[in-house]
Amino acid sequence: MASYTPTVSLDDPRTRFFDTRLRRARLGLLVGLTGIAMIFISFSSAYVVRQGLPTLDPRTNLLLHDWFPVPLPRLLLVNTGVLLISTFTVELARRQAARKAALAQHASVPGVSVDADEKVSWLALTAVLGLSFLAAQWMVWRELAASGFYVSSSPSSSFVYLLTGMHGVHLFGGVVAMLTAGVGCVLRRPADSQFIVVDVTAWYWHFMALLWVYILCLLEFVH
Repeated sequence: MASYTPTVSLDDPRTRFFDTRLRRARLGLLVGLTGIAMIFISFSSAYVVRQGLPTLDPRTNLLLHDWFPVPLPRLLLVNTGVLLISTFTVELARRQAARKAALAQHASVPGVSVDADEKVSWLALTAVLGLSFLAAQWMVWRELAASGFYVSSSPSSSFVYLLTGMHGVHLFGGVVAMLTAGVGCVLRRPADSQFIVVDVTAWYWHFMALLWVYILCLLEFVH
């Protein structure tokens, strides 16, 4: 019995238009991630340099070493595990969106359903994990404050809040992007447009996870 395998021609104007949009979106993401990386590189440099700088005590006119390592709460390890798990779920969401976009190109083929891969919303699960990470991060800050380490307690504690806080702000942006992609799915936006949003968001999320591991290693091991 003869079989028919649906294919999409590379000369299809829709395919070329989709590839162009995807490349532009990824290029825009790369530019944005470069800016974020430069911000955290500058913070890291300031963190390392500030450790070796003494402070002048106005009462005694003596140079004092006021850098005291901040003991990181163990909850950060659990929080890191949550974020790393979310990188797997967001990758599954990206692949799910890719399959849906591919099926949409063959929607006219009998027996092919565009909604066949909608049993699990990995994107929604990733958003929940992201919000859980942010909530746990708030608990970490409260635990630090309960131990006497406030934002203005010392230069070292200030950097802890600065680095983790800036990461939290950027991570929240990723959660907003996921919610935007979810709205597009509910409103039945074109599958290729949904995939572009999910694809860019997934790569952004992977970068945020790597950035968090870097920040954690910086705070834990660079003294």
